[in-house]
Amino acid sequence: MKKLYWVGTILLLSAIFLVACGEDQENQSNSKTDEEELKSLDVNFEVPETVEKGEEVELKAVVTYGDEKVKDADEVQFEYWIKGNEDDSTKIEATNNEDGTYTANVTFDKNAMFEIFSHVTARDLHTMPKKSVTVGDGESDMHHAANEDGKEEHESHSGHEGDGDGHAHTDGFSMHFKEPEDVKAGETTPLIVHLTQDDQPLKGVKVRYEIVPDGNKEKTMWVDAKEDKAGEYTAEHTFKESGAYTTVIHVEDDKDLHEHKEYDIEVK
Repeated sequence: MKKLYWVGTILLLSAIFLVACGEDQENQSNSKTDEEELKSLDVNFEVPETVEKGEEVELKAVVTYGDEKVKDADEVQFEYWIKGNEDDSTKIEATNNEDGTYTANVTFDKNAMFEIFSHVTARDLHTMPKKSVTVGDGESDMHHAANEDGKEEHESHSGHEGDGDGHAHTDGFSMHFKEPEDVKAGETTPLIVHLTQDDQPLKGVKVRYEIVPDGNKEKTMWVDAKEDKAGEYTAEHTFKESGAYTTVIHVEDDKDLHEHKEYDIEVK
């Protein structure tokens, strides 16, 4: 009887020990998970506010993940364009300095206000902070040329300006779609768009992707995006077949905002 008592006691203590170890491991695992969830991919994008036309300028992105310097980002690009002319942008690859900083030199050859994105992909995350730089007096050379030629056209819209396709755009609204590259049929493709209003993240709007395969409207697919962080709306889509797809991004709110922009995606 005494022997059975001791055996039972040992088994009970062993069970308590195992449960305690399991809870401790679970707590440690949960703690690590919580720490990962609290981490974010941050970019300190360093750009001078003003430069002279023809002056070489260093663009610099300092990339961190939590307190860790990211020395092995998957991709860092800089993209710049004259304000109001985003469709005519230039992209350049950044140099990885292997210390958490990524740099590139650029020379702005026109007097104008330039807007610049720093595209950063790392730790399975993507972010793209935006900065502006004034080159010369900030007045576009193209603007002056248009005035001299007498070809500048003015349109009068209350709070809107047209783009020539019959659609009026909201003043201060900007849409930037990270166009996917090397898209393959049968593979999941991330769709990411950044929206700003007056250079601030546009939050809480409805974003949908209208995907039309090779002009076949009957096979149109609609994909709803979700706002992962302020102004960034993401979705995923699997293109079933190779070919050309037209993707229209629709942006709406509960008031009078309705913007859309069309992009072409080639699927291999």
